[in-house]
Amino acid sequence: MTAPREPRLLPWSGPEGKPCYLITDDDGGGGPVSRLADTTESTQLGMGAELLAHARVLLPRTPRGELRYLAERLTEALADALRVAESRGRRLRDPN
Repeated sequence: MTAPREPRLLPWSGPEGKPCYLITDDDGGGGPVSRLADTTESTQLGMGAELLAHARVLLPRTPRGELRYLAERLTEALADALRVAESRGRRLRDPN
């Protein structure tokens, strides 16, 4: 008998911003929700990379008042990236 798997933190929030988790007994994580989560994580990380590149170009020549929008988007991208990192870190620690 194998130990139960730790629930996967999904890359989106539920109502009221609460974390969503996936509980599965699937070894490969190949179910439809897992695949959707993998795609969403990839998209979120890609968007974060694009925003970071944009910020590196924009920041040195942008007046301070125009930085709010960029800062808000970077904050969102960082939150997404941290959620992905937390989820993947949990799965790496899983001994199964």
